[in-house]
Amino acid sequence: MIQRVQTLYLTGVILLGAVLPFWVSLWTTGEEGVVFAKNEIAVSLAFYGTAVLAALAIFKYKDRKSQFVLNRFNMIVNLFLLGFFVYRSLNLSGGAQVSEKGIGMLIPVFSIVFLVLANKSIKKDEDLVKSVDRLR
Repeated sequence: MIQRVQTLYLTGVILLGAVLPFWVSLWTTGEEGVVFAKNEIAVSLAFYGTAVLAALAIFKYKDRKSQFVLNRFNMIVNLFLLGFFVYRSLNLSGGAQVSEKGIGMLIPVFSIVFLVLANKSIKKDEDLVKSVDRLR
């Protein structure tokens, strides 16, 4: 069902995972210049994976439990991606070369927030269905 609130949150995750990392820089180094997600194969695959998982979760609207599990798995993938970004940002040299952390490193954080909100809405729908079944 497209009109559910969690569909909007999951669409936000799709946009954050499939579109935004290729427009926003992840980090800047002196010798490489600006690094986008398309420059790093593993990072771009992880971003596409989060977008695909969110799209699958949208189309699993009839099975709320599997939708909830897919969102949890997507959160784990985003946590690994965030861990990689933290590791990479701690290893960027800051001495003679100019290195900056880009705003693109925060994309997994926003994705996790949207996934938590989507799971909260899914849980609310599941509770509503259980309460209606109880009345029958």
